[in-house]
Amino acid sequence: MNSNVPPSSEMDDSPLYPSFSLKFSYPLCFTRNAFAAENLTFVSEVKGDHKGAVPKLQFFIDQGVLDVNPELANAITKYCSVHELNLVDAVHPVPGGEAAKNQIQIDAIYDLMLAAGMDRQSFIVAIGGGGVLDAVGYAASTFHRGMRLIRMPTTVLAQNDAGVGVKNGINSQGIKNLLGCFAVPHAIINDAAFLDSLSARDFRSGFAEAVKVALIRDAEFFFWIAQNQQALNAREPRATHHLIKRCAQLHLNQICLGGDPFEQGSARPLDYGHWSAHKLESLTKHALSHGEAVAIGMALDALYAVEIGLLNQAACDQVLAVIQGLGFSLWDDALISADGQGNSELLVGLEEFRQHLGGRLCITLLTDIGKTLEASEIDTEALLRARDKLAVQAKRENRLARVAG
Repeated sequence: MNSNVPPSSEMDDSPLYPSFSLKFSYPLCFTRNAFAAENLTFVSEVKGDHKGAVPKLQFFIDQGVLDVNPELANAITKYCSVHELNLVDAVHPVPGGEAAKNQIQIDAIYDLMLAAGMDRQSFIVAIGGGGVLDAVGYAASTFHRGMRLIRMPTTVLAQNDAGVGVKNGINSQGIKNLLGCFAVPHAIINDAAFLDSLSARDFRSGFAEAVKVALIRDAEFFFWIAQNQQALNAREPRATHHLIKRCAQLHLNQICLGGDPFEQGSARPLDYGHWSAHKLESLTKHALSHGEAVAIGMALDALYAVEIGLLNQAACDQVLAVIQGLGFSLWDDALISADGQGNSELLVGLEEFRQHLGGRLCITLLTDIGKTLEASEIDTEALLRARDKLAVQAKRENRLARVAG
């Protein structure tokens, strides 16, 4: 018997407390025509200070982006050849939007990574809107326990919000982003040229997240948006660039300085207007885009804040005016839908959000433009009254719009 082992009566069974910390950092780059031979933004992020063999590169691109940019695949191939990058195979299309965010697509991406012999030193490049970035990011973050990911967002919403943070996720069991992970990207490259081919609807969709973060973090930015609606609606480049960069900066400030980058707590300040938006997306089978659903969610939460005495009506009117001025509707009939037992689907969505947060509700509400509080309870009767007032508001504005038209 080993005399150094104490008898069982003297065994130390106190717990151990391992602790370590890591500093995360990644660049968010702004450029135009990233795959023009003379543009060094992309190659700089891949090569960096790397010495020796150049790591493998594999590209996954939103099918919708390829459809409107038919020369993109050739441009990438030529760029990699000019700069001696190790492109392992042809670029791979991924279905755009929510169609990308399911296990079938993830398994297909895994198969392609495996066939290409991708390893933990390799780079996965995701080019597309938020859905594709979510899906490819999730696959890259779980393959070999994590690959080097470069995101290249191609929509306003992805460049100012969905593509700049550390979250990845896919839909499952009928619930948006039920499966996911937090993973820090190697780099993010916002290429303004991708925005040129967006439809008016897709371009506008990203404005909702800018309004959201302005409402909760920067009143001055909110009033800038209000004053520059015409330029934004006309897709004026300087106004668009300022909106995207300021919105991205405010989101990154929350992630880096908010004290909870991986959302361990219940508070979700960046999800203002989102609890109902996620339910609306599901109820409409994503006929509503994310931005459109968030716009409605913000309007609903603003009216609810008025209903319970948190927000004055004048501030609420400003919020609704900006949302509508940017071209969003305030209403969708899914807000009044009921489940098979006659329960309001809106309230079902509230309960689903509670469960998502771990059982304790934490809803961000406005007390003024740029000021918020976190509510742990929601008065459901007041919420339904706010919903009904939103219906009246939306119908009145629609009548006025028809008369003006």
